[in-house]
Amino acid sequence: MNRNESIEEFYATKLNWVPDSLRKEIGHFNVFKLDPFIGQGAKPIPYSRRDYYKISFIKGNNKVFYADKVIEIKKQALLFANPQVPYNWEEIDKIQTGSFCIFTPSFFYQYGNLNQYSVFQPNGTPIFELTDEQAAPIELIYKQMFEEINADYIHKYDVLRTLVFNLIHTAMKLQPSNKLAPEDNNAAKRLSLLFFELLERQFPIDDTRQRLNFRSPSDFANQLGVHVNHLNRALKETVQKTTTDIISERIFQEAKILLKHSSWNISEIAYALGFLEVPHFNNFFKKNSLLSPTKFRNI
Repeated sequence: MNRNESIEEFYATKLNWVPDSLRKEIGHFNVFKLDPFIGQGAKPIPYSRRDYYKISFIKGNNKVFYADKVIEIKKQALLFANPQVPYNWEEIDKIQTGSFCIFTPSFFYQYGNLNQYSVFQPNGTPIFELTDEQAAPIELIYKQMFEEINADYIHKYDVLRTLVFNLIHTAMKLQPSNKLAPEDNNAAKRLSLLFFELLERQFPIDDTRQRLNFRSPSDFANQLGVHVNHLNRALKETVQKTTTDIISERIFQEAKILLKHSSWNISEIAYALGFLEVPHFNNFFKKNSLLSPTKFRNI
Protein backbone atom coordinates (compact mmCIF):
# COMPACT_ATOMS: atom_id res chain seq x y z
CA MET A 1 0.00 0.00 0.00
CA ASN A 2 1.24 3.51 -0.76
CA ARG A 3 2.15 5.44 2.36
CA ASN A 4 0.03 8.39 3.40
CA GLU A 5 0.43 11.57 1.38
CA SER A 6 1.74 14.25 3.74
CA ILE A 7 0.56 17.84 3.70
CA GLU A 8 4.05 18.87 2.53
CA GLU A 9 3.69 16.54 -0.47
CA PHE A 10 0.30 18.06 -1.24
CA TYR A 11 1.85 21.53 -1.48
CA ALA A 12 4.87 20.30 -3.45
CA THR A 13 2.98 18.20 -6.03
CA LYS A 14 -0.14 20.33 -6.44
CA LEU A 15 1.25 23.85 -5.98
CA ASN A 16 5.00 23.47 -6.55
CA TRP A 17 5.80 25.22 -3.25
CA VAL A 18 5.86 24.43 0.44
CA PRO A 19 5.21 26.90 3.27
CA ASP A 20 8.46 28.19 4.80
CA SER A 21 7.71 26.42 8.06
CA LEU A 22 4.92 24.13 9.09
CA ARG A 23 5.26 25.73 12.51
CA LYS A 24 3.38 28.61 10.92
CA GLU A 25 -0.36 28.14 10.82
CA ILE A 26 -0.52 28.62 7.04
CA GLY A 27 1.17 25.23 6.84
CA HIS A 28 -1.52 23.63 8.97
CA PHE A 29 -4.59 25.15 7.32
CA ASN A 30 -5.41 26.42 3.85
CA VAL A 31 -8.41 26.83 1.58
CA PHE A 32 -8.53 26.54 -2.21
CA LYS A 33 -10.83 26.76 -5.19
CA LEU A 34 -11.33 23.30 -6.66
CA ASP A 35 -11.19 24.37 -10.32
CA PRO A 36 -7.36 24.39 -10.80
CA PHE A 37 -7.14 20.83 -9.42
CA ILE A 38 -9.55 19.23 -11.90
CA GLY A 39 -9.94 18.94 -15.65
CA GLN A 40 -7.50 17.93 -18.38
CA GLY A 41 -4.53 19.93 -17.08
CA ALA A 42 -4.78 18.67 -13.53
CA LYS A 43 -2.43 16.11 -12.07
CA PRO A 44 -4.12 12.75 -11.30
CA ILE A 45 -5.10 12.17 -7.68
CA PRO A 46 -4.16 8.72 -6.37
CA TYR A 47 -6.60 6.65 -4.35
CA SER A 48 -4.80 6.86 -1.03
CA ARG A 49 -4.82 8.02 2.55
CA ARG A 50 -3.56 11.47 3.48
CA ASP A 51 -2.06 12.50 6.81
CA TYR A 52 -4.31 15.57 6.95
CA TYR A 53 -8.03 16.31 7.04
CA LYS A 54 -9.93 17.68 4.06
CA ILE A 55 -13.44 19.08 3.62
CA SER A 56 -14.50 19.45 -0.02
CA PHE A 57 -17.54 21.17 -1.50
CA ILE A 58 -17.93 19.62 -4.96
CA LYS A 59 -20.38 20.82 -7.60
CA GLY A 60 -20.92 18.43 -10.50
CA ASN A 61 -21.72 14.80 -11.23
CA ASN A 62 -19.01 12.60 -9.64
CA LYS A 63 -18.27 9.13 -8.39
CA VAL A 64 -16.61 9.20 -4.99
CA PHE A 65 -14.44 6.24 -3.97
CA TYR A 66 -14.38 6.32 -0.17
CA ALA A 67 -12.86 3.44 1.83
CA ASP A 68 -14.57 0.37 0.34
CA LYS A 69 -17.61 2.24 -1.04
CA VAL A 70 -18.48 3.95 -4.32
CA ILE A 71 -21.00 6.79 -4.00
CA GLU A 72 -22.39 8.78 -6.93
CA ILE A 73 -22.98 12.50 -6.47
CA LYS A 74 -25.68 13.75 -8.82
CA LYS A 75 -25.33 17.51 -8.39
CA GLN A 76 -23.34 18.77 -5.41
CA ALA A 77 -22.03 17.43 -2.12
CA LEU A 78 -19.87 18.00 0.93
CA LEU A 79 -17.13 15.40 1.47
CA PHE A 80 -15.27 14.91 4.77
CA ALA A 81 -11.97 13.03 4.55
CA ASN A 82 -9.74 11.98 7.44
CA PRO A 83 -6.28 10.40 7.72
CA GLN A 84 -7.67 6.92 8.46
CA VAL A 85 -9.63 6.37 5.25
CA PRO A 86 -8.44 6.44 1.59
CA TYR A 87 -10.55 8.30 -0.95
CA ASN A 88 -10.66 9.74 -4.45
CA TRP A 89 -13.29 10.82 -6.92
CA GLU A 90 -13.91 10.41 -10.64
CA GLU A 91 -15.40 13.28 -12.62
CA ILE A 92 -18.46 12.37 -14.69
CA ASP A 93 -19.45 15.89 -15.76
CA LYS A 94 -16.93 17.97 -17.69
CA ILE A 95 -18.04 21.05 -15.78
CA GLN A 96 -16.86 20.87 -12.16
CA THR A 97 -16.31 23.54 -9.54
CA GLY A 98 -16.21 23.98 -5.80
CA SER A 99 -13.84 24.64 -2.91
CA PHE A 100 -11.93 22.68 -0.31
CA CYS A 101 -9.95 23.26 2.86
CA ILE A 102 -7.14 21.13 4.28
CA PHE A 103 -5.80 21.08 7.83
CA THR A 104 -3.64 18.97 10.11
CA PRO A 105 -4.62 17.62 13.54
CA SER A 106 -2.13 20.15 14.97
CA PHE A 107 -4.31 23.00 13.74
CA PHE A 108 -6.96 21.96 16.27
CA TYR A 109 -4.58 21.14 19.11
CA GLN A 110 -6.31 22.17 22.38
CA TYR A 111 -9.48 23.00 20.43
CA GLY A 112 -11.06 19.55 20.57
CA ASN A 113 -10.74 16.09 19.06
CA LEU A 114 -11.98 16.04 15.46
CA ASN A 115 -12.54 12.28 15.56
CA GLN A 116 -15.37 12.71 18.04
CA TYR A 117 -17.54 13.99 15.19
CA SER A 118 -19.42 11.40 13.15
CA VAL A 119 -18.35 12.97 9.83
CA PHE A 120 -14.77 11.89 10.56
CA GLN A 121 -15.60 8.44 11.94
CA PRO A 122 -15.41 5.36 9.69
CA ASN A 123 -18.94 4.32 10.61
CA GLY A 124 -20.27 7.85 10.26
CA THR A 125 -21.59 9.74 7.24
CA PRO A 126 -18.70 11.33 5.29
CA ILE A 127 -20.61 12.47 2.18
CA PHE A 128 -23.66 14.73 2.12
CA GLU A 129 -25.57 15.35 -1.10
CA LEU A 130 -26.98 18.86 -0.96
CA THR A 131 -29.99 20.64 -2.37
CA ASP A 132 -29.49 24.18 -3.66
CA GLU A 133 -30.99 25.47 -0.42
CA GLN A 134 -28.58 23.39 1.69
CA ALA A 135 -25.60 24.36 -0.50
CA ALA A 136 -26.12 28.12 -0.05
CA PRO A 137 -24.80 28.36 3.54
CA ILE A 138 -21.88 26.04 2.64
CA GLU A 139 -20.84 28.37 -0.17
CA LEU A 140 -21.09 31.30 2.25
CA ILE A 141 -18.79 29.59 4.76
CA TYR A 142 -16.15 29.01 2.08
CA LYS A 143 -16.52 32.64 0.93
CA GLN A 144 -15.80 33.72 4.51
CA MET A 145 -12.78 31.38 4.64
CA PHE A 146 -11.24 32.99 1.56
CA GLU A 147 -11.86 36.46 2.99
CA GLU A 148 -10.34 35.57 6.36
CA ILE A 149 -7.22 33.80 5.08
CA ASN A 150 -6.38 36.82 2.91
CA ALA A 151 -7.00 39.29 5.74
CA ASP A 152 -4.39 40.88 8.03
CA TYR A 153 -6.32 40.17 11.23
CA ILE A 154 -3.90 38.74 13.79
CA HIS A 155 -6.41 36.17 15.08
CA LYS A 156 -7.72 35.10 11.69
CA TYR A 157 -6.85 31.42 12.27
CA ASP A 158 -9.15 31.36 15.28
CA VAL A 159 -11.91 32.59 12.98
CA LEU A 160 -10.98 29.91 10.43
CA ARG A 161 -11.22 27.20 13.10
CA THR A 162 -14.70 28.45 13.89
CA LEU A 163 -15.64 28.28 10.21
CA VAL A 164 -14.41 24.67 10.01
CA PHE A 165 -16.59 23.82 12.99
CA ASN A 166 -19.47 25.57 11.20
CA LEU A 167 -18.99 23.24 8.23
CA ILE A 168 -18.93 20.19 10.50
CA HIS A 169 -22.05 21.16 12.43
CA THR A 170 -23.95 22.32 9.33
CA ALA A 171 -23.41 18.86 7.83
CA MET A 172 -24.22 16.97 11.00
CA LYS A 173 -27.52 18.83 11.33
CA LEU A 174 -28.52 17.23 8.02
CA GLN A 175 -28.40 13.80 9.68
CA PRO A 176 -31.41 12.40 11.54
CA SER A 177 -31.35 13.72 15.09
CA ASN A 178 -30.39 11.40 17.92
CA LYS A 179 -33.47 10.22 19.74
CA LEU A 180 -31.72 10.06 23.10
CA ALA A 181 -32.26 12.64 25.81
CA PRO A 182 -28.93 14.48 26.36
CA GLU A 183 -29.36 14.66 30.13
CA ASP A 184 -29.65 10.89 30.42
CA ASN A 185 -26.89 9.95 28.00
CA ASN A 186 -23.90 12.22 28.59
CA ALA A 187 -21.97 9.42 30.30
CA ALA A 188 -22.84 6.93 27.54
CA LYS A 189 -21.76 9.40 24.87
CA ARG A 190 -18.47 10.15 26.61
CA LEU A 191 -17.70 6.45 26.95
CA SER A 192 -18.64 5.84 23.30
CA LEU A 193 -16.33 8.65 22.15
CA LEU A 194 -13.45 7.19 24.17
CA PHE A 195 -14.13 3.76 22.66
CA PHE A 196 -14.11 5.08 19.07
CA GLU A 197 -10.96 7.10 19.75
CA LEU A 198 -9.21 3.98 21.08
CA LEU A 199 -10.47 1.92 18.14
CA GLU A 200 -9.35 4.42 15.50
CA ARG A 201 -5.96 4.92 17.11
CA GLN A 202 -5.04 1.49 15.74
CA PHE A 203 -5.63 2.51 12.13
CA PRO A 204 -4.53 2.81 9.38
CA ILE A 205 -2.58 -0.43 9.06
CA ASP A 206 0.30 0.56 6.78
CA ASP A 207 3.15 -1.76 7.79
CA THR A 208 3.23 -5.56 7.77
CA ARG A 209 4.86 -5.50 11.22
CA GLN A 210 1.93 -3.56 12.65
CA ARG A 211 -0.71 -5.49 14.60
CA LEU A 212 -3.98 -4.61 16.30
CA ASN A 213 -3.60 -4.51 20.07
CA PHE A 214 -7.30 -4.42 20.92
CA ARG A 215 -9.72 -6.70 19.08
CA SER A 216 -12.31 -7.97 21.56
CA PRO A 217 -14.94 -6.07 23.57
CA SER A 218 -13.15 -7.10 26.77
CA ASP A 219 -9.85 -5.67 25.43
CA PHE A 220 -11.50 -2.27 25.03
CA ALA A 221 -13.46 -2.48 28.29
CA ASN A 222 -10.29 -3.29 30.25
CA GLN A 223 -8.42 -0.43 28.62
CA LEU A 224 -11.28 1.98 29.40
CA GLY A 225 -11.66 0.70 32.95
CA VAL A 226 -15.31 -0.38 32.68
CA HIS A 227 -17.21 -3.66 32.65
CA VAL A 228 -17.73 -5.05 29.16
CA ASN A 229 -21.52 -5.02 29.68
CA HIS A 230 -21.38 -1.32 30.56
CA LEU A 231 -19.44 -0.54 27.38
CA ASN A 232 -21.83 -2.58 25.27
CA ARG A 233 -24.85 -0.85 26.80
CA ALA A 234 -23.37 2.61 26.14
CA LEU A 235 -22.72 1.80 22.48
CA LYS A 236 -26.17 0.28 22.01
CA GLU A 237 -27.68 3.49 23.40
CA THR A 238 -25.60 5.91 21.34
CA VAL A 239 -25.03 4.16 17.98
CA GLN A 240 -27.50 1.26 18.15
CA LYS A 241 -24.78 -1.34 17.60
CA THR A 242 -23.00 -3.84 19.81
CA THR A 243 -19.31 -3.54 20.64
CA THR A 244 -18.60 -6.73 18.72
CA ASP A 245 -20.41 -5.48 15.61
CA ILE A 246 -18.52 -2.16 15.59
CA ILE A 247 -15.13 -3.82 15.99
CA SER A 248 -15.92 -6.41 13.29
CA GLU A 249 -17.15 -3.75 10.86
CA ARG A 250 -13.98 -1.69 11.31
CA ILE A 251 -11.67 -4.70 10.89
CA PHE A 252 -13.66 -5.84 7.84
CA GLN A 253 -13.40 -2.37 6.29
CA GLU A 254 -9.63 -2.34 6.81
CA ALA A 255 -9.37 -5.86 5.41
CA LYS A 256 -11.10 -4.78 2.18
CA ILE A 257 -8.82 -1.75 1.87
CA LEU A 258 -5.69 -3.86 2.33
CA LEU A 259 -6.87 -6.55 -0.09
CA LYS A 260 -7.63 -4.02 -2.83
CA HIS A 261 -4.89 -1.47 -2.30
CA SER A 262 -1.84 -3.30 -0.98
CA SER A 263 0.44 -5.99 -2.34
CA TRP A 264 0.51 -7.87 0.96
CA ASN A 265 -0.32 -11.55 0.90
CA ILE A 266 -3.33 -12.95 2.75
CA SER A 267 -1.17 -14.21 5.62
CA GLU A 268 0.36 -10.75 6.18
CA ILE A 269 -3.06 -9.10 6.17
CA ALA A 270 -4.48 -11.69 8.57
CA TYR A 271 -1.56 -11.19 10.96
CA ALA A 272 -1.81 -7.39 10.88
CA LEU A 273 -5.51 -7.57 11.67
CA GLY A 274 -4.89 -9.78 14.68
CA PHE A 275 -5.88 -13.23 13.39
CA LEU A 276 -3.76 -16.06 14.77
CA GLU A 277 -4.47 -18.33 11.80
CA VAL A 278 -5.21 -17.56 8.14
CA PRO A 279 -8.29 -19.87 8.15
CA HIS A 280 -9.77 -17.75 10.96
CA PHE A 281 -9.35 -14.66 8.79
CA ASN A 282 -10.82 -16.45 5.76
CA ASN A 283 -13.89 -17.49 7.78
CA PHE A 284 -14.31 -13.98 9.17
CA PHE A 285 -14.11 -12.44 5.69
CA LYS A 286 -16.53 -14.96 4.13
CA LYS A 287 -19.02 -14.36 6.93
CA ASN A 288 -19.05 -10.63 6.15
CA SER A 289 -18.82 -10.67 2.35
CA LEU A 290 -19.82 -14.19 1.20
CA LEU A 291 -16.50 -14.21 -0.69
CA SER A 292 -13.09 -15.49 0.22
CA PRO A 293 -10.35 -12.85 0.56
CA THR A 294 -8.71 -14.13 -2.64
CA LYS A 295 -11.92 -13.91 -4.68
CA PHE A 296 -12.64 -10.42 -3.33
CA ARG A 297 -9.13 -9.27 -4.25
CA ASN A 298 -9.49 -10.59 -7.80
CA ILE A 299 -12.90 -9.06 -8.56
